[in-house]
Formats: sequence, structure tokens, C-alpha cells
Amino acid sequence: MNVPENLKFTKDHEWIRIEGDEAYVGVTDFAQGELGDIVFIEVETEGESLDKEEVFGTIEAVKTVSDLFMPLKGEVLEFNAKLEDTPDLVNSDPYGEGWIIKVSVADASGIEDLLTAEQYKELL
Repeated sequence: MNVPENLKFTKDHEWIRIEGDEAYVGVTDFAQGELGDIVFIEVETEGESLDKEEVFGTIEAVKTVSDLFMPLKGEVLEFNAKLEDTPDLVNSDPYGEGWIIKVSVADASGIEDLLTAEQYKELL
């Protein structure tokens, strides 16, 4: 299972990659594997400021629908438009082309509460 060292993780299986005051968020390789074939992703929070652990959208697989949670407090700047036509990018490239949202980080102090790759592996 792929758990990149340069990312931070939540107990809910989201990952976050910080780039300055912005960040990319998606679901982990483990999560996409558990969900199975992803058929639809819905994010209706673009332009909204959300608190850490608030739901920013849903991810639908053949067998289930799951909520997606914000790893940090921030504003949802962008939904990955590629996922509208090819949601299975989350299955094939969860840490790259399969990112789900781009956020403006409002409170970077929450980063230390997130899991490192090593801590996330232990959780699994």
C-alpha cells in the first residue's frame, strides 16, 4: 500500500499536501481500495470556509457512499474538474491526478494534529 512520506493524513483516510498557504486534499490509497470502483464525487462546498473535520463532499463507489472530511480549517478554492468525467482517477492515482479539492489553509496550526505517514501506517 502506498503512503507517501510528504503528506499528512487523517484518521478518516484523507490526505493533505501543503503548498505554501494552499493545500490539496484527497483520499488515501487504502480508502480508495476499501471503497472499490469510484463512480461519482460530489463537492458543493466550493467557495465556502469550513472547519476542520466538517464534511466538504461525498464520494460514491459501486457499493457505498462516504462523506469526505476537511483535514484543516480553510476555504474550498477548487474542485478537481477532471473527476467529473473520470472519477476513477481517485482509484488509479489517489495522490496525484486523483486529488479532490484545493483549499486555502486558514489555520496551519492544525497541521501538527494530523498523522505522519508512519502514524497513518500504524493506524491501518
